[in-house]
Amino acid sequence: MALGKYSRVDNNKSSSSSSYCSTVTIVIFMGLCLVGIWMLTSSWVVPVQNGYDTADEKKDQVEDQFPPVIKDGKNSRNKPDDLGKDALQGDSIVSLAKDDGRTNFNAKENNESNEETKLEKSKKDNEQSNPEGEVKNNESSANLGGQGPENSNEKLYSNENDKKSYSDKVDKSSDQVKKKSSYDVFPSGAQPESSDGQVKSDQSELLKETKIQNGSFSTQAAESINEKNAQSSNSSSKEHTWKLCNTTAGPDFIPCLDNYKAIRNLHSTKHYEHRERHCPEVPPTCLVPLPKGYKYPILWPKSRDKILYRNVPHSQLVKFKGGQNWLEISGDYLTFPGGGTQFRRGALHYIDFIQKSLPGIAWGKRSRVILDVGCGVASFGGYLFERNVITMSLAPKDEHEAQVQFALERGIPAVSAVMGTKRLPYPSSAFDVVHCARCRVPWHIEGGKLLVELNRLLRPGGFFVWSATPVYRARGEDAAIWKAMIEQTKSMCWEFLNKTTMEPVNKVAIATFRKPESNDCYEQRPQQVPPLCPESDDPNAAWNVPLQKCMHKVPVDTSKRGSKWPEQWPERLEKPPYWLSSSQVGVYGKAVPEDFTADMVYWKQVVTKSYRKSMGIDWSSVRNVMDMRALYGGFATALKDTNLWVMNVVPIDSPDTLPIIYERGLFGIYHDWCESFSTYPRSYDLLHADHIFSKVKKRCNFIALVVEVDRMLRPGGKLITRDDVETITELEDKFRSMHWEVKKKYSKGKEGLLCVEKSMWRPTEMETLSYAIA
Repeated sequence: MALGKYSRVDNNKSSSSSSYCSTVTIVIFMGLCLVGIWMLTSSWVVPVQNGYDTADEKKDQVEDQFPPVIKDGKNSRNKPDDLGKDALQGDSIVSLAKDDGRTNFNAKENNESNEETKLEKSKKDNEQSNPEGEVKNNESSANLGGQGPENSNEKLYSNENDKKSYSDKVDKSSDQVKKKSSYDVFPSGAQPESSDGQVKSDQSELLKETKIQNGSFSTQAAESINEKNAQSSNSSSKEHTWKLCNTTAGPDFIPCLDNYKAIRNLHSTKHYEHRERHCPEVPPTCLVPLPKGYKYPILWPKSRDKILYRNVPHSQLVKFKGGQNWLEISGDYLTFPGGGTQFRRGALHYIDFIQKSLPGIAWGKRSRVILDVGCGVASFGGYLFERNVITMSLAPKDEHEAQVQFALERGIPAVSAVMGTKRLPYPSSAFDVVHCARCRVPWHIEGGKLLVELNRLLRPGGFFVWSATPVYRARGEDAAIWKAMIEQTKSMCWEFLNKTTMEPVNKVAIATFRKPESNDCYEQRPQQVPPLCPESDDPNAAWNVPLQKCMHKVPVDTSKRGSKWPEQWPERLEKPPYWLSSSQVGVYGKAVPEDFTADMVYWKQVVTKSYRKSMGIDWSSVRNVMDMRALYGGFATALKDTNLWVMNVVPIDSPDTLPIIYERGLFGIYHDWCESFSTYPRSYDLLHADHIFSKVKKRCNFIALVVEVDRMLRPGGKLITRDDVETITELEDKFRSMHWEVKKKYSKGKEGLLCVEKSMWRPTEMETLSYAIA
C-alpha cells in the first residue's frame, strides 16, 4: 500500500501539485471566513434589529407560531391578528447578546461545504451550553416558528432566498398560527381600522415613537405660570455606584414631601404649606431602603381587607383611630373592617345610603370619577369599585402617618397632597363628584378659598357630598361651621339639595350640594363675592399655580367642554367627547376625533397582542399601574377589562390632554418628571414609560428618574419602556447594575423596548441626604 501510494505520487506529479494547491486554498479560505465571522460578531454592540428574552421565556416563544404577511403590491398590510415580517424577524424569539462576556457566533452566509456545516453544529453546541448568550447579526436572527422545543434549531440566513424560504414555511403553517402566536406591535402612530376591519400598518415604522405635536392643545408648562425652572444636569455614561438613602423617613422617603430643610425655612405653616411639595434643588440619586422583613404584597381583592404589617409597619394610626374602625392589627397583618370615621359599620352601606338619599348621583353611570378629599385609608374609594366608580383618594402626609401608603398597599388609588396654597394638579371640571367624610378641611375660612378650588375641579352639575359633624351636630363650633358653609355655598351659587336625617347604622348624616350648570345665578348675585375670574385666568392651569378667590364661568357654548354632561359610563369611555372638534389638530397631527379613535385602536392592538402576551408578566398579579406619559388614555382603555387601575400622568411639557382622559371616565394627574412623584415608595406594580427617559435626559437628571422609578415600583414590579435604542441600552445597563431582571428587550432600527422586573436587592453603602434629616 505504501509503495502503491508513493508510486502514484511519482507518476502524477502534476495532479498531486494541483490537489495540494486546492487543499491549501480551501484551508486559507476557511481561515479567512472564520476570522471574518469573528470580526463581524465581536464588533457589533447593538444590531439594527434585535430582541432579548429571558431563558424561561424562550421555551414558550419557540413554540409560538407567527402569522403570514399579506402582501398587496409593494406594500405589506396586516390583518388585525397579523404582524409583518419585520416584526417576526425581530420578535421575542430573537436572542440578544450580553451576558458573562461570552459570545455566540451567527454565520453571515450558509453554503453547502462540510466545514460550514461543522461550524454551525459547533456554534449550536455552544448556544446550548450558554442559553443566555447573545446572537449578533447585522440583519436578524430568528427561531423558526411552528417547531416545538424538541426541534427548535435556529435557521441562519442572510440572503433573500433564505428569507423567502423562511416566509414560505411560516405561510404553510398559517392554520396553526391562528391558534397560537406571539406578537409585538409597535407602529409609529395609531392606525384606525380600514373598511374591511383590517388594521393597516407600515412595517418599516415598527417601534418608532408616536409623533406627538401640540396641535390645538397647549401644554401644562405653558398654562402654569409658576412652573419650576427645568433642571439642566445631564446623565453620565460612567458606571454608577448605587448607595442607600439615609433619611429620617427611611423606607417611606418621599423627596418632595420630606424636604425638612425647605420646611424649616417656611415663613408660615398656617395654610398647610409644610404639607405641600418642596422638592430638593438636586434630586436624589440614592435608593430608598426596604422595610425590615418586607415581602411581596397580598393581591387584590384580598388586599382590600388586609395587608402585611411588615410592609407598612405603622401602628400609630391604630391608636389614633382605635375607636373609629379604620384598621386593626391582627398577627402579621393589618386589617381593614371596611369602615371609617363616618362609616364604622361598613363603607358599602354608606355608599348605598348616599345613592338612596340622592338618586341623581347614579353611581357607575352618571357618576364615574370621584375625588375623595381627606380619604383616610381610602375604604370609601376601595368599595366604590364595586359600583364601577374610580376614586382619586387624596390625603396629606401628616400625623395620621401613612394613611395614603395604607391605601396604595391595599390596591386603592391615592396620592399624597393637601389643599393648601396651590391648585391641585388636576384640570378644571374634571370630577363628577367631590366627597369629604370628616376630612378636616376648613372649608368655611378665608371666604371659602378652598371651596372655590373645589368649584374649579367640579364638573358643572356635579355634586359635593359632605359628611361631617357640622352636618348632624347642632351645637357649639359645629353649628357655626354649618351656618358658614350654607352662606358660602349660596354665594358660590351651589344648590343645596338636602341634608339627611341620622343614618341608623353608621349614625351619621350627609349634606349634598350641586354646582350650577349655567351662569344665571352668578349674574344675579347682589354681591359679587367671590368674584368671577377674569377671562385671562386659565382654569386648566394647575401646576404650581397659587389658589385664587375667584370662580370661573360655566361654559355655555355647546362646543365647549363642560357645557354638557358626558355620556354615561361605559359609553363615555370609547365615544369621542362631544366637544372634540374636527377643526382641532390632535397629537398625531390629525383631526382630534380621528386622533382619539386611532389612539384607542392602536393601544388596544399593542396591549392585547404584545404587552399581555410576550412580556412575561402575570397580569393577574398587577393592580396599581401608572402610565407615565398618557395621551388620550388609550393604554388605560385597553386594560379596562382587567382587574386593575391606571394613574394617567400627563407631563407638564406634553400636550394637555388630561381633560379628555377625565371626560372618558378615567383619571390622572399633571406632573414634571424632573421631580419626584407624590407617592410613597413601593406603590405601583407596573409602570409604563413611552419615550419618557429620552425626553427627561435632555433637560434634567437621567439617573434621578431611574431612581424615582425604583422608588415607586414594588419589588417584583415591572417597567415597560419604549424609547430610542441608545436610551434603552443605557437603561438596561442601569437596571442590570441594580440586579433587576430583564424580561424582554427588542429593538428595530433606532427604536426599542425594554421590560424589566425590580428585585429585592439594596446596596450597603449609605448616602446621607442632609435636607431630609429632621
